[in-house]
Amino acid sequence: MLFALPAETGKFKRVKSAAEPSATAKLAPEATPVESDQAEYVAGNGERFAVEILTFQTEGKAYELFSRAAAAARTIDPNVETNNVGIAGFSSGNQLAFFKGVNFVSVKSLKPGSSTENLTALAQSLSDTLDKGDGEVPVLIKHLPNPDEAQKNAVYYNSIDDGAALLPHPVLTAVKGDGNADAALATLDSGIVLIVEFNTPQLASENDRRITARIQELWKLGQPAPSAYRRVGNYSVFVFNAPDEQTAKQLIDQVHYEQVVSWLGENPNILRQAQERYIDTTLGVLVTVLKASGYALVGCLGLGGLVGALLFGYRRSQQKAFNAYSDAGGMMRLNLDELSADKSK
Repeated sequence: MLFALPAETGKFKRVKSAAEPSATAKLAPEATPVESDQAEYVAGNGERFAVEILTFQTEGKAYELFSRAAAAARTIDPNVETNNVGIAGFSSGNQLAFFKGVNFVSVKSLKPGSSTENLTALAQSLSDTLDKGDGEVPVLIKHLPNPDEAQKNAVYYNSIDDGAALLPHPVLTAVKGDGNADAALATLDSGIVLIVEFNTPQLASENDRRITARIQELWKLGQPAPSAYRRVGNYSVFVFNAPDEQTAKQLIDQVHYEQVVSWLGENPNILRQAQERYIDTTLGVLVTVLKASGYALVGCLGLGGLVGALLFGYRRSQQKAFNAYSDAGGMMRLNLDELSADKSK
């Protein structure tokens, strides 16, 4: 077992295990957890809570269940609130759920109308015992238009096979993920945005050709088509139910594909990258030395000029102090040629 609910956490004690099958897992039947555990906990004041944890193979599957659970809760209670428990969390009525690492956790108060203080404390205490993994929500969620707002109602789909399962729209029958695509669906004030990310450029190109052909077919048949569609990198971006085409295109303009390249083995370009870093470092040192030398030269010339000017002024003031000419620079001189004035008279 990867994780078992502890016998005691914070001020809460585990009193019994629950043997009934998970109801939460039914929200994403294709996302089968590798481990799960259910139990009841009691607080010091006697309040009881049902806790369920589902552990998945990947963080994407855990977040998918979390996003679907939040969507299901919103159909019952539109005032679902987000919270900071785990990496992402939500609360609705007597339930609080969160996602962290490869885990999805649901905590429910068994006494309707109970305060949320113990509910939140138990959830936070359990969260503190879990590994955070990457510590982030899937990057696809962050690439939705207005991601801070979109994340509150976005539904994430990990490793999809068929686009028709995402939304009941005829254009999505052309989307074939074959388990190598993820998707994010968000409802915004100006329309519904769907991003499908394909894991390879080849798969993205094949789907783009099918989607474009399907849209043209829908136009010819007079059937509803997306408000706008565009391929952005490995993303296929759809906008539905927008008030006009311009608004739909503006939503797509906010989607930016960020390509990430990683090597599964040794990077074949490591020598070239090391050489580039060496050249950059050497050039940086050379530029710094030249700058320092230039500043030093300017400083020396300035200081030398200042000292020279002071000495010149001092010598000029000395020369003005003599009333007669002297070719001895102001020093004592023998009047052998009788050219010096006789100051004794």
